[in-house]
Amino acid sequence: MDEKLILVVDDDEELCGLLTQYLEPEGFRVRAVHDGVAGLAEALSGRYALAILDVMLPGANGFEVLHRVREASPLPVIMLTARGDDVDRIVGLEIGADDYLPKPFLPRELVARMRAVLRRVRADAPAASRPGPLALDGLSLAPDSRSLRVHGAQVHLTDAEFSILYALLAGAGAVVPREELCRVALGREAAPEDRSLAVHVSNLRRKLAEAGATPAIKAVRGEGYILCRPEPPQDGPQAPA
Repeated sequence: MDEKLILVVDDDEELCGLLTQYLEPEGFRVRAVHDGVAGLAEALSGRYALAILDVMLPGANGFEVLHRVREASPLPVIMLTARGDDVDRIVGLEIGADDYLPKPFLPRELVARMRAVLRRVRADAPAASRPGPLALDGLSLAPDSRSLRVHGAQVHLTDAEFSILYALLAGAGAVVPREELCRVALGREAAPEDRSLAVHVSNLRRKLAEAGATPAIKAVRGEGYILCRPEPPQDGPQAPA
């Protein structure tokens, strides 16, 4: 994998050219393809550090491509969506996109999103300073492999989901502020209308429930999220003495 090589999958050839002109001076190299079938093949090649994927593509749409990629690869993906189309954004995040950007966008914002995603997935820190594994009530998180096991069975998480769960598990029993989770999972500050974090948390809850995990993620209105152990069952009513 080339840490500077970026895949752009978009049928707008003019946009691809503009992105290439903007990203190369930022230190990236760009390979652009213009249909979903070619985009999928490139995304699964193992050559790229990150993919920028449009929703509307000939051959196979962006959701189909993302779904196939997520079945086989942890490649970071930023989706491009039509401005104001919240459904596309939510669906993309649910399938496993790391982030999204509505069109039209400022190239500077795209670069900022790219760098934020890449910071999360690169293990640049020396081994001695990396966070250690965490475990609680059958949950086991390994930062080196960014893997989760629930009662010994592996559960696939996206990079953002892993970052959220690690932060919640590290602070289990205490509220982790939404702002902190946005920084660790999305690499940016929280925005009032941005539902990306909520979608990632919803996906994480579903995966934990399907795996039979007992700790639960609860929302604390206006503050953030907390990882709670289940309350012990209450004894039945006592007979009077």
